[in-house]
Amino acid sequence: MDTFSSRRMFRIFREDQKSLIVAMDHGSAMNVFPDLLNTQRIIEEVVENGADAFLTTFGIVKSFWRSMKGTGVIMRLDGGVSSIKSEGKSYNQLFGVEDALSLGADAVACMGLPGTEDEPNTLTYLSKLAAEAHLWDVPLMAEMLPGGFMNKEMHTPDLIAQAARMGVELGADFIKTDYPKDIESFKRTVQGVFRPIVVLGGSRSDDPRDLLAMVKDAINAGASGVAIGRNIWGYHKPGLMTAALRRIIHEGASVEQAAAMLQ
Repeated sequence: MDTFSSRRMFRIFREDQKSLIVAMDHGSAMNVFPDLLNTQRIIEEVVENGADAFLTTFGIVKSFWRSMKGTGVIMRLDGGVSSIKSEGKSYNQLFGVEDALSLGADAVACMGLPGTEDEPNTLTYLSKLAAEAHLWDVPLMAEMLPGGFMNKEMHTPDLIAQAARMGVELGADFIKTDYPKDIESFKRTVQGVFRPIVVLGGSRSDDPRDLLAMVKDAINAGASGVAIGRNIWGYHKPGLMTAALRRIIHEGASVEQAAAMLQ
C-alpha cells in the first residue's frame, strides 16, 4: 500500500516522504501574543527556511495564503474551546472538508481524545470527517492524544500506540501524536499503525537542543516528520529553528550539526 500516492499527500510529505509541518493553529484557542504579533513575517520566515506545510486555521489561510506560497496547507476543522474558560471544555467540529477546499487546503485535521470526557464526541466526528474527506480525496490528519493535553501521565508508549492505531482504524490518513521518548516502543507503533506518524513539539523547550534531540530520535524510530508550533514561532529566530529542524528531517543531520545552525 502506497500511503503517499495522493497528490495532496505529496504536497505535505514531498519526495522523501518526510515533512516539517509548522503548527500555527494555536491562536483559535489560546494566547499567542507577543510571539505572533507579526504573523505574516513569521510565516514568510519559516517558508523561506524550508517549512513543508502549515497546520493552521480557516482565518490564517484566508488572510495569509499568499505568504504561504508553495507550502502544503492542513486546515484544522475542529475547536470551539479556549484557554479563557477553565472548565467544561468540549471540542466540536466547526468546519467541513468543502470549507477547507474552498480555501485551497491540501489536507484537513481534527482531534481524537481517547480517555477523556471528549472521547465520544471527538472520535465520532473524526470518523465522519474521515468518510467525508475520502469522498473528496483529501487526506485527514488525526491528532490522537490519550488523556488529552492535560493528562500527560497517560502519554505512555502503550497508550500512544493504542490511540494512534484507533485513529487510522477510524479512517485517518496520517497521525499526529506525542513522542513517548522510547525509540524501540515507537518503532513498534510505527509498524503497527501502518500510516505516517508526525510527532508534536509540545510545550516550549528551554533548551533547543532538547527539541532537536527529540526530533532526531523520533525520525530514527520511523516518524514521518513533525508538527511543531511554539518551539518554532516562539523561538527568537524562527527561521533558524526551521532550517535546523529541516536538516535533521530531510538531510539526516546530527543534533550537533543542526544546533550549530542556531548560533
